[in-house]
Amino acid sequence: MSKSGRIVLVVAMFAAMAACAKKEEVAVVEPVTVEPTYTGKYK
Repeated sequence: MSKSGRIVLVVAMFAAMAACAKKEEVAVVEPVTVEPTYTGKYK
């Protein structure tokens, strides 16, 4: 196999491994705050 053919094969293997690799999704959860409700001036 020629050198360029091997390089193409290696790159294709790395691309396939990266596509099939388990992707770790980091979800940043912000704390939920309750919005203040308007109840009137004197309530």
